[in-house]
Amino acid sequence: DLAVWAHEHSYERLLPTFNRTVVPSPDMLQPYSDPSAPVHITTGSAGCREKHDDFGPSHPDWSAFRSTDYGYTRLQVANATHIRVQQVSAEKDGEVIDEIWLVQHHHGPFKVKIVNNEL
Repeated sequence: DLAVWAHEHSYERLLPTFNRTVVPSPDMLQPYSDPSAPVHITTGSAGCREKHDDFGPSHPDWSAFRSTDYGYTRLQVANATHIRVQQVSAEKDGEVIDEIWLVQHHHGPFKVKIVNNEL
């Protein structure tokens, strides 16, 4: 349901994505409620000697939020169905600059139909 990655010196939250394609959730207005593909978070913005890792000039469809602020990510597991993800900016005095609730009522393998390597 949630994949957390690191090492890049930045933060990025993706929409539910499989094979570089956004997979629509049952409710298009709430993409993180019972998503039909994993939600990926890349967080490695705690700081380093090498400075920030910039993003490329293109903004892929699956990228929902990006930040190069130094900061950290908080994960709160509320119960078996709800996880809150917050990105906190150290450069903005601890301001939460991104927040989602990931809600998944149906745990288990995703049912994504793949034909010719496409959804």
